[in-house]
Amino acid sequence: MFAQLFTTITKIISQTGYLGISFFMALESMIFPIPSEAIMPFAGFLAAQGKFSMLGVAVASTIGSLIGSYLSYAIGFYGGKPFLQKFGKFFLLDESHLDWTEKFFQKHGNKAVLISRFIPIVRHLISIPAGMARMPWLTFGIYTALGATAWNMFLAWLGFKLKEKWHLVDESTHFLDYIVAFVLLLIIIYVFFKLIKKRKTV
Repeated sequence: MFAQLFTTITKIISQTGYLGISFFMALESMIFPIPSEAIMPFAGFLAAQGKFSMLGVAVASTIGSLIGSYLSYAIGFYGGKPFLQKFGKFFLLDESHLDWTEKFFQKHGNKAVLISRFIPIVRHLISIPAGMARMPWLTFGIYTALGATAWNMFLAWLGFKLKEKWHLVDESTHFLDYIVAFVLLLIIIYVFFKLIKKRKTV
């Protein structure tokens, strides 16, 4: 399924240019399972071929990330958990991921919106708890733009350098995603058993 998705994304971006980048990055910044690793390295590769400019890639991807993030922010602001409990399954959304992301936001506050851009799974969901917490929309936009631009252009730069081997970025970052996800799982397990131990001593 992901191989077909990968092929579809690259084909559409080749045909639609910057608009395609913005479109897919908007989806990536929402709760759709669209990996930025399949979008930005390819955009960087096209920039290396002279079909895009890196500035154009930066602007298009940031605009897309902001659009998707603000839509997710609105979901959190107006719908919150009831909306996700009802419709999340249609977006392959695991509610446990949202719960963890919400706690992550509560712990780190506004900085979580910036930091989350570099964390798998969390970067797709962080805008929702930000909306639920009524984070100021301008502050949200600034942190989102900073984090999204940094992550997007890092991936684009890798694609630019690797050229025809740009797809190796996706394979490598997936490996890093697994490592980060494993570490997060260990943290969750640790917190869980710590809470159980605390309850037993009460």
